[in-house]
Amino acid sequence: MARRLVPVLLVVVIALTAGPVPAVSAHPQSTSAVLLDIHDDRVEGEVQLPIDRLAVGVDRDLTAQSVLAEDRDFLADYTAEHIGATGEDGQDWTADLGEGAVRVIDGVDHLVHPLTLTPPDRHVTDFDLHYDVIVESLLTHKIIVTVRYDFDSGILKTDDAETLGVIDFATPGLDVPAGDGSWLRGFTATAGLGMEHVAEGADHLLFLIVLLLPAPLVAVGGRWRSGSSPRRALVRVVHVVTAFAIGHSLTLALAATGVVDLPSRPVETLIALSIAVSAVHAIRPLVARGEVLIAGGFGLVHGLAFASLIADLGLNRGSLVTTLLGFNLGIEVTQLLLVALVMPALVLMARTPIYPAFRVGVAAVALVFSVSWMLERSTLTPVDPFEGAQTWLVEHPLLVAVAVTALAATAYTATRGKRVPVAVDGSPELTEAGPS
Repeated sequence: MARRLVPVLLVVVIALTAGPVPAVSAHPQSTSAVLLDIHDDRVEGEVQLPIDRLAVGVDRDLTAQSVLAEDRDFLADYTAEHIGATGEDGQDWTADLGEGAVRVIDGVDHLVHPLTLTPPDRHVTDFDLHYDVIVESLLTHKIIVTVRYDFDSGILKTDDAETLGVIDFATPGLDVPAGDGSWLRGFTATAGLGMEHVAEGADHLLFLIVLLLPAPLVAVGGRWRSGSSPRRALVRVVHVVTAFAIGHSLTLALAATGVVDLPSRPVETLIALSIAVSAVHAIRPLVARGEVLIAGGFGLVHGLAFASLIADLGLNRGSLVTTLLGFNLGIEVTQLLLVALVMPALVLMARTPIYPAFRVGVAAVALVFSVSWMLERSTLTPVDPFEGAQTWLVEHPLLVAVAVTALAATAYTATRGKRVPVAVDGSPELTEAGPS
């Protein structure tokens, strides 16, 4: 029995005296990565090579400094020799490797090279990627191949990136379906991005909502008066939405094509200013038909912000016309959805005595938000203290719309005998609309 206990005791002693077990690395086995951007006439991208694995693969002592100095030319030639592509017609493509740089990825130093693959006829279709850098001598190594941009497949941003597969020693190649997809998928994807950008942009949404507040009213003698018919209110909404669409579409096209190029910080600050101006106008009319002028004028500024998103995501790398049309369509659809959700309640509430207080209250909140945005975006203040409230409102649009509709319905029902008279034929029966 004692003899049987000896091995157990030895294991216990070793475990107690060996010290703490080192933590398992988050990346127990380094991998390489090939990132591909698929265009109509070429495939761009980059190769990411972990320097520690690369050193084993080429049997050299490599450092983050040496790969850009004495070992640079050798590694560039070695990498280029182990990369290739063949089209579905059997013809080899040209593979060009750009200047290398060192980048830390997942805590590991990587040698990163830009890569361009070009078919002889400059028409990208499905192709076979041949790639065995490192893996040809380090059998346990693996290469992850990812498509991070393919307009025709609807892959436009990092969140959409699609992993095609893994290359290893047994399979030193991979089929890349570069000919799949269509312009319609790209168009649909860019339209979705346009919708997403507006739906998640509190400033764009607030600008449009505040412009809609005076739509059921008319400006007389420098004050807002009730009495506008639903038909006239609808016409004014159409004018506002159309003016904003023309404004942002114009600068979106000019900025996306490189004709206009402004820094993002002043543009974002001007967007905050646009909300302040529209809020003041909602409280007291600045000029006749001011909401249309504000929508069109500041729409030019909002278009510059939309264009910066296209540039940041690299959407102008695809078909520019299709991108602009899709992105713009997404913006317009979101605007129309917003109008459909909010405008009926505003028209109904405008026929009740509570609308002046509601209009001024919403405009005042918008004014506070806009001033806070201006201060933050001009770097006069480090943070926006109302960010939490803004985020909540953007994340719960249906709840907000239901609350406004419920308020309008309740006010309309509770004030049956006190409703504001409204002309049926379109000529307003003017009455006081509040303290503005």
